[in-house]
Amino acid sequence: MCLTQPSPNLTRREALSRSAYGIGSLALAGLLQREGALATSEIASARHFDVKEKAPHTFGQAKAMISMFMQGGPSHMDLFDPKPELTKYDGKDFPGEVKYDDAAGASRECLGSPWKFKKYGQCGMDVSELLPGFSQIVDDVTLIRSMHTGVNNHGQSIYALLNGQITGGRPTLGSWITYGLGAESDNLPSYVALTDPRGVPVLGVDNWSNGWLPSVYQGTVVRPTEPRILNLDAPLSLKGDAQSRYLKFVQSMNREHASARPGESDLEARIASFELAAKMQVAAKEALDISGESEATKKLYGLDNPKSAEFGTRCLLARRLIERGVRYVSLFTGNQTWDHHQSIISGLPAACEYVDRGAAALVIDLKQRGLLDSTIVHWGGEMGRLPVIQNRAGGGKADRARVGRDHNTYGFSMWVAGGGFKGGHIHGETDDFGHKAVKDVVNHYDYHATLLHLFGLDPKKLSFKRNGTEQVLVENPEARVVTELLA
Repeated sequence: MCLTQPSPNLTRREALSRSAYGIGSLALAGLLQREGALATSEIASARHFDVKEKAPHTFGQAKAMISMFMQGGPSHMDLFDPKPELTKYDGKDFPGEVKYDDAAGASRECLGSPWKFKKYGQCGMDVSELLPGFSQIVDDVTLIRSMHTGVNNHGQSIYALLNGQITGGRPTLGSWITYGLGAESDNLPSYVALTDPRGVPVLGVDNWSNGWLPSVYQGTVVRPTEPRILNLDAPLSLKGDAQSRYLKFVQSMNREHASARPGESDLEARIASFELAAKMQVAAKEALDISGESEATKKLYGLDNPKSAEFGTRCLLARRLIERGVRYVSLFTGNQTWDHHQSIISGLPAACEYVDRGAAALVIDLKQRGLLDSTIVHWGGEMGRLPVIQNRAGGGKADRARVGRDHNTYGFSMWVAGGGFKGGHIHGETDDFGHKAVKDVVNHYDYHATLLHLFGLDPKKLSFKRNGTEQVLVENPEARVVTELLA
């Protein structure tokens, strides 16, 4: 049965109820009402929000970003920031003040790194033996050894790095960038979150939240196992031309419905998501299908090793999404994978083996495809670790298999590559024990200002009016673009 145009005298709901597929097929107005999307909007004007590509404020070398977020806090003095003085004090009392997070499990006994470091690349960057993949890309990355948020709890520090403040309810970096620039693709989401099969990250959906930005800027989750996106295939009753005609009809009704309700950003976002879903039936399947990748590429990403295959696959998917016009992709490790309060001797090597090969391959692959110059790649967590032992749990000085390190947000490491960042550069320093950043400190708000600059976005102009006030990502007046990191 073919769909017919509704009579002018029919209401939208009546027309849907008389269509060939019945009111149960979509019923957009009812769905929106149940979910509160038709509540009075804060956006009283008729502003329209979408993810169509937009021009930056100024020239920006970066066009896309992939962030690999290592939740829990990678131990910087065991991976990126060797400390001979800490090794010398191994087993002795720490000669100074320690800012503990968990005082009950703390000690003052120094824990020198049990892993060896070597210099790699033309830049001579010191890298731990736990990161053989990273050692291959050091000449393409900037290693920041002086990151600082200063809030030792996981949630607060995660918020600081993702949304600029230590509290939730705000838009994440990916939402801000897609709000400012849109996407190059109209058949894939502009902002994608790739989660870990071992569990969602701490804070859950807050990690890809749009906050109070319009809903169209929220991150779209791609599942860690197949089917990565549910319900991409149309039901048999709607296969082929029938679906095409039906969607065209419903789209016209949705647009008419929306035109009578200007400024309802949640309504616009929901309609846009329905329309995008139809386009994704083809585009997303192709983007998420790695079967056509060469065996050499799969091996590069570590898909031949069960210990690195999962994260390597997500890194490969991130490259494929960026290639196809997605603006921002986040990869998350499982809940607190790097939070080594105990058993760091066994836990840290396992965490490194899981991500190291895929992360390095992503930089190598983007570079050989000519995409690294325009794509920022980030690797890091919300904190580092302390130089002293935690959770000895009754063991003697010789029993270190069970010990770990506590949180440290006063000085830690992360790396960035591409998109206008220098290659083969080491920035900043922590003290002799790796506890606090002491030279060329990079606060989270400095990091955000620098990223926006590389995208050609002015931190003061990238704003959203809410409750009569212009809201921005970078609020701290002391924030600066860290030009020393730029090529």
